[in-house]
Amino acid sequence: MPLRATAIRATLTRALQATPAASLLPLLAAGVLLGGCQTAPPAETPGEDILASAPPITRGLDAKGLGTLLTAEMAGQRGRYRDATQGYLDAAERYADPALAERATFAARFSESTSLLQTAAARWQALDPSSTTPGRLLSALAAEQGDWDGALEQRLALAAQGDEARLAALAGQAIAEGAPPAPLLDRLDAALNAADPLPEAGRGDAHLAAALLEKARDNAPAARAHLTSARALIADAPALWRTQAQLALDSGDYRDARKAAQKGLELAPEDARFTLLLVQADIRLGNVAAAEKHTGDLLERHQGGRDLRLALARLYLDEEQPAAARRLLKPLAGRDDLSAAGYFLLGKADEATGDTDSALLYYRQVTGGEELLPASASGARMLIDAGQPADARTFLKNQRRRFSERYSDLLMLEASLLDELGQKAEADALLTQGIERSPDATELLYHRAMRAWQDGDLAGMERDLQQVLKQEPDNVMALNALGYTWADEQVPDRLDDARRLVERAHELAPDNPAVQDSLGWVYFRQGQPDKALPLLERARKRMPDGEVTAHLAEVLHALGKTDRARRLVSEALARRDEHPAIDDLLSRHPELAPASPGE
Repeated sequence: MPLRATAIRATLTRALQATPAASLLPLLAAGVLLGGCQTAPPAETPGEDILASAPPITRGLDAKGLGTLLTAEMAGQRGRYRDATQGYLDAAERYADPALAERATFAARFSESTSLLQTAAARWQALDPSSTTPGRLLSALAAEQGDWDGALEQRLALAAQGDEARLAALAGQAIAEGAPPAPLLDRLDAALNAADPLPEAGRGDAHLAAALLEKARDNAPAARAHLTSARALIADAPALWRTQAQLALDSGDYRDARKAAQKGLELAPEDARFTLLLVQADIRLGNVAAAEKHTGDLLERHQGGRDLRLALARLYLDEEQPAAARRLLKPLAGRDDLSAAGYFLLGKADEATGDTDSALLYYRQVTGGEELLPASASGARMLIDAGQPADARTFLKNQRRRFSERYSDLLMLEASLLDELGQKAEADALLTQGIERSPDATELLYHRAMRAWQDGDLAGMERDLQQVLKQEPDNVMALNALGYTWADEQVPDRLDDARRLVERAHELAPDNPAVQDSLGWVYFRQGQPDKALPLLERARKRMPDGEVTAHLAEVLHALGKTDRARRLVSEALARRDEHPAIDDLLSRHPELAPASPGE
């Protein structure tokens, strides 16, 4: 009998690894019935504990393990994905089974908990290091959170396994998000110079990624050196020629960009990105006719699709060729299915070519979507530039009547335009009018509070933010703004209140980099730089702007890590022409200024 029970448990364990979700629960239920029937003990001797001398169960589906799996399965079927994930994780921990960790990861994807998904994927990766799926997932999660070092680490592990790691694509994404290049370059250099080198394709990809990062920090010679190394390894890789063409465009070498794009098109004739690179190169070389020929060929290959026309029109507008954009868009003008984006682009093209009446007509036909506010702003600014500010205000007033669901957004747009015109009193009156009309519109109160802060009216800002929090106690933006301001301005007797507000904002939005920065700064103001440091590190990974960098540099300096603080300041100064937060930091701590050459 014990032998038979062991066999059943072994069969169930094997089946668990191979059974799809739909049939798992019946199988487990059958296991319970079989186990109960086949292992029924003989009648007990009164008072005798027959299990007292039994060895402990360390493997197999004992009652606890089976119960955990049943609970997890039922939780998943009832949509309780957090409970399902935790159950499968517990089971994976008990049985060291990668299939259970994979199932936990699958459930976690529906749990809306990033941390739980990371835990499940990490467990799967630990149990099955040969599988590349958890590494891809962990890399994507790290990138979403701005942890570019972590994302790159996962991608390099994929490259070491011989898998396509797309290191250059990750570098491009990190650059677009404003990540500092230096730490990523250090990690790539370490991988390229390791005693156990990456496979050839991985090394080529790593050189491509390094070239992009070097270009991002304006080190063109180093970028070209990495491209030369990449060509020696992956000369037939389209990604190489895309990178070379893009780098050449960015550095102003438009002939080289054209040659690289043509080479890429030979290798991947169906890759439309090379055609777009050719178009950009020809436009910048002054050969608009050639660019339009490439565009025509591309449209012909794709049957002149509407969305493709819109994308190409955006490219021509970005390249300051509105007439070419107009020629692309005019065939769409009479179509009933033209989107808000299409009307917006038609308006931009006509505005840029001086046809303001037609442009305004198109802007009025943008009736929703994310283009409504930009179209309204463009129409109003166009009228202001034409010396018709009263008509601009009438236009926006009519927009508010037409789109009452966007009343607050359109009113704030008009207030901002009035501020730009120096008509502050009119902007104040407009906001007051809007708040009286819609007293529950907390976004208007918040907007007025931020204007008060810009004007140095801290009392006005505090009054409006307190009203926002009275109506919406968990408004993260208001909690964060009020708490940060009290801490940053060192308002007397308000530091503990600032901490309370920002800690509440952090509870509600733990992954928000602005909130992480605020909380770190509050801790620093309270004399706790050690507690501030990890929050500011995380904030800068997601939002590497001047203010967060200045906060982090000041905390590092306070902790005696002045060399690193100085490097951060140097990077920030090199990245932007204007850096008021860094300038303010240096006015208080001139010792953090980068050393002059030769010092």
